[in-house]
Amino acid sequence: MRKYYNGRFPRTSRFFRRSPIHRSPPHSAPRLALLAIALSAPLAAWAQDPRHSSEPPDLDAVIVRASPVAKSAEDLAQAVEGLAGERLDEMKASSLGETVNRLPGIQSSSHGPGVGRPIIRGMDGARVQVLNDGLASGDVSTVSVDHAVSIEPFMANQIEVLKGPATLLYGSGAIGGAVNVIDGRIPEHATVEPLEGRAELRAGSVADERSGMLRLDGTSASGNLVFHFDALRRGTGDYQIPGYAELEPDGEDAAHGRLPDSFLRTDSAALGMSWVGDRGFLGVGHSLFNSRYGVPGHVHPGHDDHDHGHGHDHGHDHGYDDHAHDHDHGVHIVMDQRRSELRAGLDDLDGFESLRLKIAHNVYTHTEYEDNAVGTVFDNESVEGRLELVHRPLAGWNGAFGLQASRRKFDALGAEAFVPDSRTRDTGVFWIGERSFGALDVELGARYDQNRLDLVSGPSRDFDAASLSAAARWHINDQLHLSFGLDRAQRAPTAEELYSNGLHVATRSHEFGNADLDMETANRAELGLHWHHNGLLISGSLYHVRYDDFIYQADTGVIDAGAPARVWNQADTKFTGGELEVQWTFIDDERGQWTLRSFGDVVRARLDGTGTREVSFSIPHGSHSHDYTAQIALDGNLPRIAPARLGAELRWRSPGDGWRATLGAVRYDAQDRTAEHEDPSAGYTLVHAGLTWHADTPGGRAWELFVDGNNLLDEEARPHTSFLSDLAPLPGRNVTAGVRVFF
Repeated sequence: MRKYYNGRFPRTSRFFRRSPIHRSPPHSAPRLALLAIALSAPLAAWAQDPRHSSEPPDLDAVIVRASPVAKSAEDLAQAVEGLAGERLDEMKASSLGETVNRLPGIQSSSHGPGVGRPIIRGMDGARVQVLNDGLASGDVSTVSVDHAVSIEPFMANQIEVLKGPATLLYGSGAIGGAVNVIDGRIPEHATVEPLEGRAELRAGSVADERSGMLRLDGTSASGNLVFHFDALRRGTGDYQIPGYAELEPDGEDAAHGRLPDSFLRTDSAALGMSWVGDRGFLGVGHSLFNSRYGVPGHVHPGHDDHDHGHGHDHGHDHGYDDHAHDHDHGVHIVMDQRRSELRAGLDDLDGFESLRLKIAHNVYTHTEYEDNAVGTVFDNESVEGRLELVHRPLAGWNGAFGLQASRRKFDALGAEAFVPDSRTRDTGVFWIGERSFGALDVELGARYDQNRLDLVSGPSRDFDAASLSAAARWHINDQLHLSFGLDRAQRAPTAEELYSNGLHVATRSHEFGNADLDMETANRAELGLHWHHNGLLISGSLYHVRYDDFIYQADTGVIDAGAPARVWNQADTKFTGGELEVQWTFIDDERGQWTLRSFGDVVRARLDGTGTREVSFSIPHGSHSHDYTAQIALDGNLPRIAPARLGAELRWRSPGDGWRATLGAVRYDAQDRTAEHEDPSAGYTLVHAGLTWHADTPGGRAWELFVDGNNLLDEEARPHTSFLSDLAPLPGRNVTAGVRVFF
């Protein structure tokens, strides 16, 4: 039986020939040098005795690190999904959203290559917190759907998805849930062997993908100094599609067979070092993340109507001028992040079981190019700190106190900067606790946050948010337990929701904020079930969430110069839904292990008001402007809600020769429960399969050769959750082959 050596999954990379659209910016030379060093790492290390496993981990038994109180996914009252081991390897994709897309209740907000943010139970954007081992990712992916998450899923050891409000742990940005990515870049424990690692090379057909990754973890002879290194490079061209790019093609020049401006290039590297002792650790780390990707389906709205000011001077040089790709038209984005972290842990303190300190500093730049000219630059600098104290039993309650604080400096530069410069400060304190009363486990929690938003040239807003939670888990017997939870959570509006004003080129829309928005409040009730017996596992949940003053982006029905006008609005809403998953191992003998997994999920989201609300806005056109007044309905369906799904997957594992295989499909229902001014979308079925051969070598290494297929029926798929659904379908049939080496 193979272990994934302390849960750390190293990976490797290689260089591939760059086309003109994949030119690197000048400042990337140090990063490429680091990558070259990584790729020339001594292969002699492969002779070390590895820690690898040929069997998948029990995901219900995986410790969920998103909670300060160490508990398995099965023992948490909150609905949790997890990916680790082989299943994580099989599902890894170029974006975090696509990686977790086949988990119950979770879909992806597709917006072109590498841009897929997780959608949890119909919630996305500023309601879903994306975390790097408990700290925010530090990007601007919540500002707009075209902004990618700066976390590389291929470097993950474990991915945890908290479904439902996670505000108690992570503040108002997690009112819809949280996705926590564990990458082990700052070691907390010594490795089993002096040097361990993992390497992977892969190639894909649909977009001529070439990817490589390397990971190394090692421990000094003293056992106290532990290091980590990883590097990755991924490159693709424009991907193939089954038919036309546009849902309703117009003219002979309509794109067919391949989606223009759908290329992707990603470089990533990280170095971490820790001192590890008997009672704790102290570590630091630094990581680089650079991604360059096209925004497909773009036609500049109103190009002939007004001056976009492309000749303006932004006042500073980001070093990207050399990077603009060779397309004559279109929009592409260059994002760059530098992240520095300090983490520390100490066990067995007086009165406390443990202390954990996490601090991260992020410097992030996001540049949108239009026709090879800089359109908008988003600069984001943030600092976040988190302190967790796990206390010993108090009046029978085990739990943890926490303090979290963050500061953010956000600047948008350019003639088309639709969000004003702002400064944000958040401070939160919380407590979570649990106590057992025989067969009944009770969990309680409370959190208080102070949020302040200051515009550089404008007003300030202050918000006080309070969140409460109560949950119970009833262990009827060893196989069956039921859970019930009640939550009250609050979220403060973001700067883009309050103050957006103008054309956003990448989304092809005019966006207008509402400075009068108030906090939204969610009240949730959820019922869960978990039952396992022999080889059968059934889990499910039903939930209902009522939002007071829910903040959402409404389509006004106004189209100006080819671009729709959307406004941020606020109204009461109701979310109702459920998930069900069944896993059955029906054969486990000399014929191998055969497991059938199936799942289904559905969510309905409706406005809970009456009548309409009048909104007014103005769209500039050079020396003049167009003034509009529109009526926004306060009842009906919310826009871009994920459709219902049914999925099934058959898995086979040979009894001893290292083979394993999967065959599955996910059916996405048609979505006809649409909002005002929103078109329905057709359903589609995505079929996937995989075949892997694993071999342990006498020298202690392990090899895996794999081939995976996605969208094997080459079906045209247009996600309802995407703003580009009518312009950019998902990739067609894709076959990926590669090799993994564990050492």
